[in-house]
Amino acid sequence: MTDRAEIEAAVIEILARQLLLPPGEVAPEARVEDLGLDSLGKVEAIFALEERFDISVPFNANEPDQPDFDFSSVPSIVAGVERLIAAT
Repeated sequence: MTDRAEIEAAVIEILARQLLLPPGEVAPEARVEDLGLDSLGKVEAIFALEERFDISVPFNANEPDQPDFDFSSVPSIVAGVERLIAAT
């Protein structure tokens, strides 16, 4: 079982990698928009999350802000990953 702290650390690490930042510069409450992650970075981060947690993220690259998976902030991504892990 993966706990919330482990999921949050992995989400921050993945976002930081996409942004070419050290993980310490991505705050646990950060909004993705404020971080400046572009659409390609979002897609790559989603692929990384899927691989890291062996989940399938419901995400439409043509409509990245649709509510199937809230990718707007670190806490919303963590919550979404938790939900997908619980559903497996």
